[in-house]
Amino acid sequence: IHKQTAQHSTPPHLTIQGNEKQITLPNMLEGLLIHKPDEPIQYMISHLKQDNDNVELTKEIKAFQESGQGWILEGFPENRDQAWMLQSAGITPRHVVVLYAPDTVLIERNLGKRIDPSTKEVYHTTFDWPSDPLVQQRLVEAEGISEQETAKRLLEYHRNFPRVFQIYQQILKWINADQPCADVFSQALTYVQTWCRSAAPFTPRILFCGPPGSGKSLQAALIAQKYSIVNICCGQLLKEALADKTKLGELIKPYFDSGWPVPDNIILKLLADRLNRLDCMTDGWVLHGFPRDLDQAEQMARAGILPNRIFFLNLPSESVMERLAQRMTDPVTGERYHAMYKPAPLPEVRARLKQNPKDTEENIRICLETYFRHASDLEEFYEDAFYVNADQDPYVVFEYIESCIVKPLPHKS
Repeated sequence: IHKQTAQHSTPPHLTIQGNEKQITLPNMLEGLLIHKPDEPIQYMISHLKQDNDNVELTKEIKAFQESGQGWILEGFPENRDQAWMLQSAGITPRHVVVLYAPDTVLIERNLGKRIDPSTKEVYHTTFDWPSDPLVQQRLVEAEGISEQETAKRLLEYHRNFPRVFQIYQQILKWINADQPCADVFSQALTYVQTWCRSAAPFTPRILFCGPPGSGKSLQAALIAQKYSIVNICCGQLLKEALADKTKLGELIKPYFDSGWPVPDNIILKLLADRLNRLDCMTDGWVLHGFPRDLDQAEQMARAGILPNRIFFLNLPSESVMERLAQRMTDPVTGERYHAMYKPAPLPEVRARLKQNPKDTEENIRICLETYFRHASDLEEFYEDAFYVNADQDPYVVFEYIESCIVKPLPHKS
C-alpha cells in the first residue's frame, strides 16, 4: 500500500527520548527525576544513544519518503517532542491509526507473551500458541511483561500520548483492539485506503502577489476559510515569532526595533518551519507577503517551497492610492473606516479618526515603486501564474481565483 501510515499500538515501549539539539537535556533531567535509576551515568549515556537512534530513524524515513516509496511506522513517535522532530524534518504520515483497549485487557495480553529464542518469533499462550511441540518446549517468557512493569508503561503511555494525538488529530483514526484481529485489520485497511484531504480539489499551495492594496490578505482569508487551508502571512509570522520569544524571534527583534528589513535567510527559515508543519502538509496553504523580488523567489524554490497556483493581483496605482490613502482608524474602538467605501457614521467618530503613518501618500508611492521595480522579474519567474484584475468587487475576484484553482495549470507557448 503506497500510503504513509503511522500506527500506535497499545501499549508501546515508552522511554523519554528526543531530538539531540532541541530537547535532550530537559527530557534527560525529567527522566532522572521520574525513574531515579540506580546508575544515573549509564542512564544518561543510554539516553544520548537513543537520541542518535532517533535522528538516524528520521533520516531513514525521510529517504523512503523522498524516493516515493510508502512506509508504515510503528512505535515512533512516543512523545510530542519526537512528533515535532518528524515534522521539522518534513516527515508527515497521511494516516495515523491508534489501537486502544482497556488497561486490564492489555495487561492480560502482555502476561501471555512468549518468545522463541531460536527464531525470535513472538507467540501467545491464549491467542497464538504454536502447534509444534518442540517450539512449545523452548518458548520463554518475554522480558518486562509482569503486571507491575506493564502497568508502569501504561501509566507513561497515558501521560505522553494525548499530546501526540493532538498533533495528528486531523488524520487520526481510533480502532478498538479488543476484538478479533481480522476485524481490527479490516477497519485499519479501510481507513488507510481512504484519502485524507481538505475540501479543495487538490492539496493547494497558493501564492498571492500584487501591489499593496490589491486585496491579497482578503482573498487569502476567503480561500483559507472556504477550503480549510492554512493562511500564511509573512509579516504576521515575523510578529508571532517576536511575541513567542523564540530564538528566531530574538534575531528578529533588533530589526523590528530599528525599522530595518529582516534578512531573507531568517524569513526563509521561519517560513520553511511553518510550511513543514502537519496542518500545512496535510491541508495545504495560501501565502502572501513573500517573495517580494526575484532573489527571494529563487531562495524559496531552492528551499523546496513550491506553490502550485500563483496569482498576480493587478491594480492601477491610482486605485491603490484611493484604497490606502483614505483608510482611517478609530483609536477608541479600533474600528477601521474608509472615506469612500466605509465612512464613519457619526461626526464625533470622524473627528477622532487617525491615519496609519504607512498610509500616507508618500509611503504608498515608495511601496508601489518597490513593487513595480521587481514585478516583471517575478512574473517571468512564475511563468505559469494567473493574472487577476483586482480593480473590481472582491467577491468577483474571489470567484475568478476559485475557478483557476480547479482548472488545469496554464502553459505559455
